[in-house]
Amino acid sequence: MKDTTLKLEVALGPDTSELELRVGIHSGQVTAGVLRGERSRFQLFGDTMNTAARMESTSARSRIQVSQATAELLLAAGNSTWLAPRQNKILVKGKGEMQTYWLKSKTTNGSKPLKSKSDMTTLEETVELSEEGDRSSGLCADDNFDLDDTGVMTKTKRLVEWNAEVLTPLLQQIIASRGGDVAPKDPSLPQKEATIGTGETVLEEFVPIIQLKRFDATELSKRLKAASIDIGEEAKTQLRNYLANVASMYHDNPFHNFEHASHVTASVKKLLTRIVNVDDGNGLSTQGDRIDLVDMAGHSYGITSDPLTQFSVVFSAIIHDMDHPGVPNVQLVKENTRNAQIFKKSVAEQNSVELAWAMLMSE
Repeated sequence: MKDTTLKLEVALGPDTSELELRVGIHSGQVTAGVLRGERSRFQLFGDTMNTAARMESTSARSRIQVSQATAELLLAAGNSTWLAPRQNKILVKGKGEMQTYWLKSKTTNGSKPLKSKSDMTTLEETVELSEEGDRSSGLCADDNFDLDDTGVMTKTKRLVEWNAEVLTPLLQQIIASRGGDVAPKDPSLPQKEATIGTGETVLEEFVPIIQLKRFDATELSKRLKAASIDIGEEAKTQLRNYLANVASMYHDNPFHNFEHASHVTASVKKLLTRIVNVDDGNGLSTQGDRIDLVDMAGHSYGITSDPLTQFSVVFSAIIHDMDHPGVPNVQLVKENTRNAQIFKKSVAEQNSVELAWAMLMSE
C-alpha cells in the first residue's frame, strides 16, 4: 500500500503518499446473493461479514487485524510467525470482548513455516511469546510497525516530478499555439530582450515584450493538438533540474515550503481546467447553449486563448515563496533586512521572483 501511494504521488500530486488503509479479516460461513433493484449487485451476508466489519473498524491504519478464527486457520497452516497478538482485547458489539491479532510479514526474523501440527505454536503460546518479546524490547504490541525502506524517491523528488508533469503539457500547448515552432515568431524579440535587465529590482526591470495572443477562432480550430508535441528529453531534464533547484531554495517553514507551493500549484491547475478546455469542442456548453470563446477570452483575461499565460500562472504558483524566511514582510521591513533595503515592499515575494528568474535565465 505504501509503495503504491508513494508512486501515485508523482501522478496525483501532493499528500497522495499520506493515504493509508486499515484492514480487518474474519473467517467463517457466509450467505451470498444478488440484490435486485436499480443497480443489481452481488453481496455477502451473515455474522461472518458483520464480524469482519468490526475487525476493520477497530483496526489501525496501515495494519491488518484478524480475528481468533482467522488466526487459528493461519496456525493450522503452519504460519504462527505471521501473528502478533493485540495487547488489549477489543469490545465488539453483540459479541463482547475479543482477542485479536495483527498480521505480520510471512518471514519474520528468518522464521521458516511450520510443517506439522506438532510443531505448531498455540494461540496462548503465541500471546505469551509476544508479550515476553514486547517486555524485553520495551515495545507495545499496539505500536505501529516501522515501515521498511521502500527504495523509492524522496518526497521532495516526487513533488519535483509531479510539478514537471504539470508544466510539461503547458509547454506542449505553447509550442502547439506557435504551429510547432519552439521560438516565438516575433523577429524584434532579441532586440527587445537587450533593452531589459538594467533595473535594480524585478519591478523596475519588468517590461512587456511578448504580446499576448489575440483570440482567433480560426487559428484555434486549426491549432495542433498539444498531445502530439514532443518537447524532447533534454527539455524535460532541464525542467526537472530547474524545479529541483527551486525546491532546494525553499525553507522548511509552515505555509512557505515547497510542499505548500505544490498544494497551491494543484489548486491553480484545477482552476485552469475549469476555465479553459480548448481541445474538447473549442467551447463550453451550458443548458444546450454554446458559450462564445471570444467572450470567454475577455472574461478570463486571455487565459483561454494564450497558453503562455497559463504557463506563467502555474509557474508563479511554484516559485512564489522561494527563500521565504517565514516571517511577514512588515517584520522584514521593521528589521531592515538586506532584502527589505533592496525591495522596499512585497519583500519576500520580489525576492522569490528575483531568484527564480535569475535561475531561469542562467546558462
